[in-house]
Amino acid sequence: MWDATEKDGDGNAARGRVMFEGASASYAYSDGRLVACVGTSNIVVVETADAVLVADRSHVQDVKGLVERIKAQRAPEAEDHRKVRRPWGFYDSIDHGERFQVKRIVVAPGARLSLQLHHHRAEHWVVVSGTARVTRGKETFLLGENQSTYIPLGVAHRLENPGSCRWRSSRSSPAAISAKTTSCAWTTTTGAVPEQW
Repeated sequence: MWDATEKDGDGNAARGRVMFEGASASYAYSDGRLVACVGTSNIVVVETADAVLVADRSHVQDVKGLVERIKAQRAPEAEDHRKVRRPWGFYDSIDHGERFQVKRIVVAPGARLSLQLHHHRAEHWVVVSGTARVTRGKETFLLGENQSTYIPLGVAHRLENPGSCRWRSSRSSPAAISAKTTSCAWTTTTGAVPEQW
């Protein structure tokens, strides 16, 4: 990545939302948040939704040992990632608590999730924009912007994107939606959330 990325006048390389001030020979990558490097020299900073890595460029290969320690400690970062890609699109786990989890689900045009049934949770889906085709038990219906549905425990269900545009669905409260996510559909989950969620 270092060799393939264009450098500025001070030898810094960046991808994503990155700013350098008085820095030299540094590499920074941002998957979302702004990364600011001030007075740094010869470092690597990688910001993702799961973690932030800061390392001296000469020790970047040592990250393998760190990953092994994370796995040995069974830390959540070893197995669970905030953003998970699927053949139909991806989901982003925005928040979770003792009895809920918030997910934003992005479904590609023409794609659909598998038919599912949950014994330990119910779900609320709210479409913020676009159109979602919902299968709930024996019913199949369309939801448009600002429409919602409830999926009770033990009822088979599926989300589809019948349109030509990507739309998103999440397990969250609508108050958490920023103005930039108007193409999102939101889902609120309730009920007991198992550890393997």
